[in-house]
Amino acid sequence: MAGDWETGDLREFLESGIITESRMRIVDENARALGLSSMQMMESAGRSLAECVLSYDPSNVLLLCGKGNNGGDGLVAARYMQDLETAVLFADQPGKSPECRFQLEIVKHCSVTIYPVRCREDVISHEQEFYKADVIVDCLLGTGFYGELREPVRSLVKMANQASVPVIAADVPTSGMKADRIVAFHRPKNEGSDIMDIGIPLEAEVFVGPGDLLLVKKRDHRAHKGAGGKVLIIGGGPYQGAPYLAGLGALRAGADIVRIASPVFEPVPDLMYERLEGPFIGKEHIERLLDLVNDTDVVVMGNGLGDRSHEVVLEIAPHCKKAVFDADALQKPLPSATESIYTPHAGEFTRLTGIRPGDELAPRARAVKNAAENAGMSATILLKGPVDIISDGERLRFNRTGSPAMTVGGTGDVLAGITGALFCHLPAFESACIAAYVTGKAGADIADQQGGGLLASDIPDRIPFELFRREKNG
Repeated sequence: MAGDWETGDLREFLESGIITESRMRIVDENARALGLSSMQMMESAGRSLAECVLSYDPSNVLLLCGKGNNGGDGLVAARYMQDLETAVLFADQPGKSPECRFQLEIVKHCSVTIYPVRCREDVISHEQEFYKADVIVDCLLGTGFYGELREPVRSLVKMANQASVPVIAADVPTSGMKADRIVAFHRPKNEGSDIMDIGIPLEAEVFVGPGDLLLVKKRDHRAHKGAGGKVLIIGGGPYQGAPYLAGLGALRAGADIVRIASPVFEPVPDLMYERLEGPFIGKEHIERLLDLVNDTDVVVMGNGLGDRSHEVVLEIAPHCKKAVFDADALQKPLPSATESIYTPHAGEFTRLTGIRPGDELAPRARAVKNAAENAGMSATILLKGPVDIISDGERLRFNRTGSPAMTVGGTGDVLAGITGALFCHLPAFESACIAAYVTGKAGADIADQQGGGLLASDIPDRIPFELFRREKNG
């Protein structure tokens, strides 16, 4: 993910406020891809937590640690407080995270008392630790926990709540815990949290990375035909190959059924062809197209369409629940579906907005964000370029995967199809971000292997490796 762009002036595009669990997992994974290990993040979190606890000037500290990375944060904090009377009640359960197991072994060599607890009776036997503590630290369960508390965690929470001392929660309070203070790492997960910077790189949040692929769910083993999504490509006429490249992109990105509605037939057996008579798509085709739209999850419009069919696009667009507008559909007046993704290159962006996006990254990003905001609440713009810029008017991401070899015609059509397939199951903004990332990654990998001569038709076959084989993207 490293590159030649300066990132110091991109801080304005960082999001603020509450961060969701899924988004934080993405940021963590992107940070790891940039070279910041889980252990480094845990060390920073644990040290920040210890500094917060020490601000209370305690003599005795009790840490309640679970088996996951939240517990690992607490074990790191215990190391930094070994000069005090520090004790750890460790919920010794199967399934410890590797990082937590590692930290547990280290803290055994410190002046820290560790009490493994496996049941309610174990917790009760250490009741005195709760009453002699000046501060209790909750590191039992992190953001990924759902469901009811089980023993020994349930009893640990109950006894902490009964103790008349401050309780500090690491990142998020355990369910039912009455925390007096929440120390949040990187960004808050709850209102009222104190934020501690743990050194996560800026680019882990503002650039799309392999962590974003965590949003792509595996296919359910009970899935039936069509569960992967139905995509309709409306295009072709003057330019015959474009809709078929989009269709192949959609299939390789997981769509089950892809129809090509076009005046031009290409013998691609995996794509379903809906014949539209004539040299271009005209008003006489609207009724047939509307029938197809009604049986479709996402419509992709514009690929190879030419400049004689925009009235048809404008007529069809309001009937689409979700649509990707690309290439020749990107003309004024701008078509709009219930949810819309627009994928212009710089020239198309200028044609639509009257604004040249420029070459500097930050001003270019501001132009995209403003355009998306002006396009409405349900619009996402993916501005293609050496660095792609994606915005829904509130959020903004950069993507720098790709290769100069991808300037060959047709790569944008493949991208539009991939975006459409992802849009069947993901929100517009996330679909555009992931599509840009995997398309660029696929093109760059092919260019590296071949050295040159990349064809747009080379890219679809590579997409499953980038999109679904997650171990290749770590």
